[in-house]
Amino acid sequence: MALVLAFGVVLLISVSLSGVAARTILSTALLFLLAGALLGQGVLGWVEIAPNSPMVTVLADIALFTVLFTDGGRANLRALREGWRLSGRALGLGMPLTMIGIAVPAHYLAGLDWPTALLLGAILSPTDPVFASAIVGRTDVPLRLRRLLNVESGLNDGLALPFVLIFLATAANREANWATIGLELGLGLAIGVAVPAVIALAWRLRLLTAEPRLHALGPLAAGVIVFAVCHLTHANAYLAAFAAGATLATLDHLAAERFEPLGDLLSEITKFAALLVFGALITPERISHLSVGDWAVAVLAILLVRPAAMLLSLLRTPLPARERSAAAWFGPKGFASVIYGLLALQAGIPAGEHVFDLVAITIALSIVLHSSTDVPVARALRIEPPDTLPTGHTETTAPAAADR
Repeated sequence: MALVLAFGVVLLISVSLSGVAARTILSTALLFLLAGALLGQGVLGWVEIAPNSPMVTVLADIALFTVLFTDGGRANLRALREGWRLSGRALGLGMPLTMIGIAVPAHYLAGLDWPTALLLGAILSPTDPVFASAIVGRTDVPLRLRRLLNVESGLNDGLALPFVLIFLATAANREANWATIGLELGLGLAIGVAVPAVIALAWRLRLLTAEPRLHALGPLAAGVIVFAVCHLTHANAYLAAFAAGATLATLDHLAAERFEPLGDLLSEITKFAALLVFGALITPERISHLSVGDWAVAVLAILLVRPAAMLLSLLRTPLPARERSAAAWFGPKGFASVIYGLLALQAGIPAGEHVFDLVAITIALSIVLHSSTDVPVARALRIEPPDTLPTGHTETTAPAAADR
């Protein structure tokens, strides 16, 4: 209950300060991370959480499924066609370059073997736009830049998953399970496509009409069914979640559109809960043993690898130089990396704790740097804050940027 109380208090504080956060370097994600670290065993000791705790496993499972399902809802075919020229380069070239670019210093500076180094690269390759909300969450930012970052971050969580699972199995020396991994991925993909497809087609029948206020619950019910079926059949629920969201958005974009506000709120809540737990797992004892090479890996991943990979992938594109630079910088490591880091910690691989510690310091550094530079960069680009940001007066309304 101490953890539940802490979550409620930090959530209330974050919502109350969201208007201030939209204008300043204050970050909701950073508040949850710091609150977890403060309440955990490393400082006050009010919350005691073990990495292998069932609560951590269940929270990570539900949270990642929710986020991937919501992200998949943005990956309908129409949206992909509109923004594929730029986002396709970021995903098809920038993301592999990021994986390899992180794996190289992880091997030579942090001393990880190649399978584990590549695992770290796969874990840290996804990006999260919530830490750059002043860029991607405002309509006065050029549409092509927002679309590039949103599509990239919406898809790279799911695209990184197979690589995480493959390198995780390789690092654990479980070659005999390759067939099982392939079967779980294939079955998850099949369930993620088949279940929402049947539901979307059934909704076209005149007999099945939902009351308008309940429309958003239809996709939610489809997601719950996919989640349960995957766990009953031992299919990969994460790949199924992304496939289900994309399938539903493609076959019934109206249902996906009505679900999006609810899905965004659910994914934000689970993200913040995971960040609170993640922060509680980061203790001074965990990171005090890290070497200079370990810290160098984190710094290089953020300051060099991601910017260089994105700049290379966007060469010879019509994107202006300042937008290209903004896209290169805003590759924050976020929620998916948190969950994949927890998976590595719980998998029992030889260097699991080392990988988790490297993920932890990289994400913490990324949250600090990216969530504190989105507003200054927006101002440098001569992007003025919208007039509808809350000021504390009752007559003002809250903007979309409040999810920061």
